[in-house]
Amino acid sequence: MKKKLIIFMPSIEGGGVEKNLFIISNYLAKKLDKISIISASLKYKSKFKKNVNFIGPKTNIWDSKSRRTKYFVCLILLFKQIIKNKNILIFAFQANIYCIIICKLFGIKIITRSNSAPSGWSKNILKKLIFRYFLNAADLVIANSQKFVKSLKKEFNLHALCIYNPLDKNNIIYQSKVIKKKYFKIKKIKILNIGRFTEQKDQITLIKSLNEIKNNIDFEAIIVGRGILKSQIKYEINKYKLNKKIKILNFLKNPYPIIKESDLFILTSKYEGLPNVLLEALTLKKFIISSDCETGPEEILSSGKGGFLFKVGDYKTLSQKIILYTKNKQKLKKKIEYGYKELKRFDYQKNLHKYFVTVDKYLS
Repeated sequence: MKKKLIIFMPSIEGGGVEKNLFIISNYLAKKLDKISIISASLKYKSKFKKNVNFIGPKTNIWDSKSRRTKYFVCLILLFKQIIKNKNILIFAFQANIYCIIICKLFGIKIITRSNSAPSGWSKNILKKLIFRYFLNAADLVIANSQKFVKSLKKEFNLHALCIYNPLDKNNIIYQSKVIKKKYFKIKKIKILNIGRFTEQKDQITLIKSLNEIKNNIDFEAIIVGRGILKSQIKYEINKYKLNKKIKILNFLKNPYPIIKESDLFILTSKYEGLPNVLLEALTLKKFIISSDCETGPEEILSSGKGGFLFKVGDYKTLSQKIILYTKNKQKLKKKIEYGYKELKRFDYQKNLHKYFVTVDKYLS
């Protein structure tokens, strides 16, 4: 008898991981009869197809709670599902180690999808040993870039499967035309950064780099996101007297119109998996300057052939790259075209089919 698929994602927060969650889940729902999702984020229930059984708390008070709290609530819900029926396959997008422990205790098959490079969570030796042991206990680990797969092999001796993020170019282009609002002023270099306000995304490096060039070029920068470091980011902007040049916008449900309007997209992350926002920026043919973090940017930008890369945290080099872009905009269009052409690796249907074939194998 074929197993029932349960997707595990306790905290849905609206970022790149979540976009892939919706796309992958809804595609699998077209192909499979029995599919459920466990999540404490009830406000996102409508994002899933009607035949996806949404398993969550009875009240939406948990939407405002911390990620750890949502983990706890959803692990209890997972435990209850396992008690009811052991003929299931768990596909974890989040809280992977906790899921693996529960599944192995009850003899349940589990696939996990890792979303950020090991450099972000393997610095602590004890933590590294725990991750190494339990990740290798999973039936399959999926990573979203080739370099990510190599990092998992190096750090944890883990043989992961690479499936790229499925990129829906047509939808991105369509959504970029939906909103007619203007975010930037005219006749300035329009610089954009989108990401959660956390240490991982490192918007402070962007602010420092813009401070270096504030007297050299006429620019306007917008930083879009939300998170615990919002106050610190505002403080840094004030400290460098950049209030008139940098503004902060809250998280946008549809970021594509602002990406389309920008000239230059900058990513400053300390680590990633495969940053969806770079794929989206290339889809809308924006020039990209990105930190050469583990993992994803180098692969997306084809080692610099599709944009500029700089060392993580090196704000001075970043500022030099911004100036280089402003002086060579026409010449650098070749890099944009190269990066756009290479997006074929992230083909929507091809990569979604890989997810289906992989999951279906473990459901049998």
